[in-house]
Amino acid sequence: MNDAKAFLVLHGKQACNDEVREAVKAQRELGWDIAVRVTWEPGDARRATLDALDAGYPTVIAGGGDGTLRDVCETLVTERAQASLALMPLGTANDFARSAGVPALPFDALALLDEPAVTIDIGQMNDHFFLNMATGGFGSKVTATTSEELKKMLGGGAYLLTGLTHFADVHSMYGEFDGPDFHWAGEFLAIGIGNGRQAGGGQVLCPQASVDDGLLDLCIVPAPEGPLDTLSTLFNGSLHGVDSVAVTARLASVRVQAPEPVYVNLDGEPLCCRDMQFSVHPKALRVHLPGHSPLLRDALPLATEPMPGNA
Repeated sequence: MNDAKAFLVLHGKQACNDEVREAVKAQRELGWDIAVRVTWEPGDARRATLDALDAGYPTVIAGGGDGTLRDVCETLVTERAQASLALMPLGTANDFARSAGVPALPFDALALLDEPAVTIDIGQMNDHFFLNMATGGFGSKVTATTSEELKKMLGGGAYLLTGLTHFADVHSMYGEFDGPDFHWAGEFLAIGIGNGRQAGGGQVLCPQASVDDGLLDLCIVPAPEGPLDTLSTLFNGSLHGVDSVAVTARLASVRVQAPEPVYVNLDGEPLCCRDMQFSVHPKALRVHLPGHSPLLRDALPLATEPMPGNA
């Protein structure tokens, strides 16, 4: 296989991960030429991806959490690279990988290298690109303030614990949302603008989002009247899905303006903005996803076993 080459950008915390080592070794034995570059400091993932492109690698693998995935993805998009992207989810949340159906085990994730790459959309906020989702408001502040030590101990549950300890700090923000044939203004607790479906360690904010429909899914969680109503809103939204409490829309672009800075989390990158212009770039990136990925509109059906008694 002449094109069976890939360049793994591996987060430094995973350098001694035996499962990763065995997965790379197994793929090499199957005929893949996989180079590995370990990152140690901010900017390394971008530099490694640029080196992979300069060397002519047809596929770059993002081995790490949502931050590593964001950095590799943004580099491929800004460089308008023809190389495809593969995912090895090794972080705490892995929100995009989970909603896309990418296996958690390194060997199974690398097996997707043999799947044809599909062309998907990429989101943009101002000068920043995102593969999965932009979230704003209280939830983004929780994500930004959750310690690495807590995430290491509790995994995705760390976000919930941090949220509960910061509940006294919950307050709404005012924002104006404008897009094609859409306008909403008012107080909100949280917003999600998704190419993917979930953020913050498994919170599904945009349950109908697809990465190949040329649109972004907008979710606004309006602010209730008082503290007890706030708790009820967050609780019901977590248990029954945001559709029960949220304002939703599907748009090619949307502008969000607020009188005070809004905490925004962009695929793991914390930002603070008053004026945010969101847009989508259709078919901007080639990614190796399962053929049955829920994020694809034309996903293949999952194989099922025949029912007893059926031919």
